[in-house]
Amino acid sequence: MPEKRLTLNSEKRKAIADVFQNHFEQTSPKFELHKKSIADYNEARTKMKVLAETVVRHHQPQKDVDTIRSMIAKYNRSGGELYDDNCFVFTSPPRMDTDYEGNPRETVDEEHVKFELKEEFARSYYRDEIKAKGLNPDYHVAINGNYDKRSPSYYTMESQVNKFLGFETSSNNNKTEMSIRDEWDNDFKLTTIGSNYCHSRMFAVDQETFEMFRMYNTLRENVKLTHEQLYSHVNGKMQKLTLGLKSYRYFDQAKSLADKLGVALNEGILNESSSMALSVYSPENLADLLTDKVEQTREEKIAIARAVMQQQQSVN
Repeated sequence: MPEKRLTLNSEKRKAIADVFQNHFEQTSPKFELHKKSIADYNEARTKMKVLAETVVRHHQPQKDVDTIRSMIAKYNRSGGELYDDNCFVFTSPPRMDTDYEGNPRETVDEEHVKFELKEEFARSYYRDEIKAKGLNPDYHVAINGNYDKRSPSYYTMESQVNKFLGFETSSNNNKTEMSIRDEWDNDFKLTTIGSNYCHSRMFAVDQETFEMFRMYNTLRENVKLTHEQLYSHVNGKMQKLTLGLKSYRYFDQAKSLADKLGVALNEGILNESSSMALSVYSPENLADLLTDKVEQTREEKIAIARAVMQQQQSVN
């Protein structure tokens, strides 16, 4: 008697698509470029923190900072202003340019250098960590700048990702647990003379130093750019795959495609209770589940509860 073919439905097709998507990402050259962009940025950040401190202390010596601090202690705000900053504006040497009428004019270029964590950059920098939490780090790049595409699910994911990164939550009162955003804010700050307005003070540097800060900003932007390129590359494949899967009625058709592409696909991923139980009971994921600060959706809670009950029934 011939073996009965396993029929697909929308849920099974989604499970299969997830396997293909993971394969496409892990084998994409864009994936490696994104990893490299993060490594390059990290290396540059370490060097730029040293360079920024050198420049700022050249313009604002520590002895002057100490003097103002003592004046503030004696005269309160009348003694001056100090601000612990991680945002700086560096200016290049003046150069001759022309205005819109063709008249010569002196121009000074600026580089706005930030060591803080911003939302868009954070989604790209922590893309793998966000995915590991079961969240979607690509929800923003998916709309490709078309904000009319923002749906309720877009805002839900935005809130969940922001909570994980610390943009909607902060460190606890006794500072024993720091959010990702707080860790960045505390990673590098310089006491500067002046207010908290970054543009209220500018630090002039030579052209070589200016180009180094410009390079740092380019590497920072490249983290976001390679994220967008990775998503675009994989999404192009997934659009074609989704159309193909819709035409498949049986699992063996998807399996045949997977074998041709070198994708590891087996029927086990279609067993929802089995895969969910493994997700719940594996030590790594269970630890994550118990310490996860991101509020789970109603659907996630129901799925986990159902899996636990099914697992208990199978044991009994």
